[in-house]
Amino acid sequence: MKKYNLQEAIKKRKIIPFSAGPKLSSKELKTAKEDLQDAKDVLKFGKIKLATGSAYYALFHASRALLYKKRYREKSHIQLALAIKAFYIDKGLLPQEYYDNFIQALALRELADYKNKYSKEAAQRNIQVAEEAIKLAEGLLKKHIAKGKQADFLN
Repeated sequence: MKKYNLQEAIKKRKIIPFSAGPKLSSKELKTAKEDLQDAKDVLKFGKIKLATGSAYYALFHASRALLYKKRYREKSHIQLALAIKAFYIDKGLLPQEYYDNFIQALALRELADYKNKYSKEAAQRNIQVAEEAIKLAEGLLKKHIAKGKQADFLN
């Protein structure tokens, strides 16, 4: 597999500059938390397919909050995952597991949405990884913002 080239993705406009991103990062994190709660709520009512998708979107929005801090936005879900890997995982700011979980959660959501294949276990897994992603993203963002300055990783 060809190694992801962030600069090439930016040049090809798969990842695009987004100067308003940092201002919207906290909104994305709030949306992530709301989607996570929705996933938990609908799972209680047996809405497994909906829970699978809502939990994935919680992970998506937590990741988008991180990308927005970098002043970029994605043109697709996979580009978001790859950009998070390049900006955060490859630099040791997030574990490889974050990316692996994103890809698996995306696949589970796509199976549910497009092939009508889903399970309670898959929904629970997406909820679990979304919770972890939100904690990691929130911790990473708060850690550096609390210092009252823009950290290197945000630039």
